Amino acid sequence: MLALATACSRAVRPAAPPVPAAAPADVESTLFLIGDAGAPSEDEPVLAALEQMVRATPEPKYLVYLGDNIYPRGLPDSGAIGREEAERRIDAQIAVGVRTETTTWFIPGNHDWAFMGPEGWDAVVRQGRYINDHGRPWVSHIPAGGCPGPVSVDIGRSARMIALDTHWWLHDFDKPRDSTSACRYYDSREVALALDRAIAGAAPRHAIVVGHHPLLSGSEHGGHLGLMTHIFPLRTLFDWAWVPLPILGSSYAFSRAQGASNQDVRGPENVRMRRILNWVFTRRKPLVYAAGHEHTLQVFEGYTARNLLVNGTGIAGHVSPVHWLENTLFAAAVGGFMRIDFLRNGRARLGVFTVDADRIATESYSAYLRQEQ
Repeated sequence: MLALATACSRAVRPAAPPVPAAAPADVESTLFLIGDAGAPSEDEPVLAALEQMVRATPEPKYLVYLGDNIYPRGLPDSGAIGREEAERRIDAQIAVGVRTETTTWFIPGNHDWAFMGPEGWDAVVRQGRYINDHGRPWVSHIPAGGCPGPVSVDIGRSARMIALDTHWWLHDFDKPRDSTSACRYYDSREVALALDRAIAGAAPRHAIVVGHHPLLSGSEHGGHLGLMTHIFPLRTLFDWAWVPLPILGSSYAFSRAQGASNQDVRGPENVRMRRILNWVFTRRKPLVYAAGHEHTLQVFEGYTARNLLVNGTGIAGHVSPVHWLENTLFAAAVGGFMRIDFLRNGRARLGVFTVDADRIATESYSAYLRQEQ
């Protein structure tokens, strides 16, 4: 009964009325966001719908993949088992940027670091080289080399995107830690100060910070695992594992909620990372912090960054239950992506698109991004 009550509790705000789509002449530039697209089907509907919309969008337009670009363990070494399938998965995503001739960036996620394994640094470096080699001149991988960032790139004349590799903060094994790594920044204090300068230096452009791990979530990594996890815990690893283990499941769910994994918001290293990022964001107030990691679409009114976006449903059916929190503006467990149109009048319009099996994208939520706080 406790698990059921926890799973069903939610604070639901009234749905905000949609805002009109911007006329093409009023749009200065457009940024598309999609995350966790690392296991696309042969004819992936979400990627197909994304490509169709990107192709129809006037220049300048940009696309960013928010990590977990290759499930389950990133890009294996040449000749290793799984290499061919891993290439197919990343090629499908690279192709969207190349075929539409759209400037595209991939940022790493925890699965790209060999699923947090000892060989993670090698895996993320290998994936970055592959993306850069096969995506030229349209597609690149940032931050490079397993470095934490930040890396800044301009989005037209209206915005500046600042990319972080948030898994660098959480990785337990070898990673860039000193000047021998060729990273410009390699400790948390340097990263925080560099991020502070990058956001300050973006003005008068909008600052858009992107990383893989969210600052807030109403889904699994936020400690909201839902009733199904209490009963069928093995489904967190295998979708087909409908094995009822209620006692084990409840123990697993409660341990996750208390911070057993650093991939969750209550994990000790995750808490430390978010405290540092929120310290910077409280000082500098970026317009957006966008992340993947959760297999949901979520929009929050932010307390530090003005707007928090979670976008990790880049493949159809790869979704997790989601719960509404106090500051949730939109939440859905369905495949899709997001779009930010930066308008010539200085405003920024967010559209959240959900995709059906027929590859049709429907705008399920829209709003002007909050610029004051």
